[in-house]
Amino acid sequence: MLLVEDESVIAMMAEDFLTELGITVIGPATSINAALELISANDIDAAVLDLNIRGELSHRVAEALRLRRIPMVCATGYGQGAAEFARGAPIIDKPYSEDKLARALQMALHGAGGTNE
Repeated sequence: MLLVEDESVIAMMAEDFLTELGITVIGPATSINAALELISANDIDAAVLDLNIRGELSHRVAEALRLRRIPMVCATGYGQGAAEFARGAPIIDKPYSEDKLARALQMALHGAGGTNE
């Protein structure tokens, strides 16, 4: 599972949550370019993508994931303003709990998009 998050506290929390769920974490990628490199260099089954990395929207990362048909969960502090960006991927508001992350991952992996607040 690719983790793309530039806020260190949230990245550590998310990595802990994913590890507790039995998921092997690739990353965290803390920049757009790092995320793109990890996507091209690894076999990734899903991703947790922060929608804003160092002040830049993560459009290029989301597009790279979509091109490879990699399901993703979008994490944001911007609420429903992210719905257009996510294009059907589950959205979770930051900060999020392990339970919210697990439910959103289930939705992403089973093809059910939408919002998971």
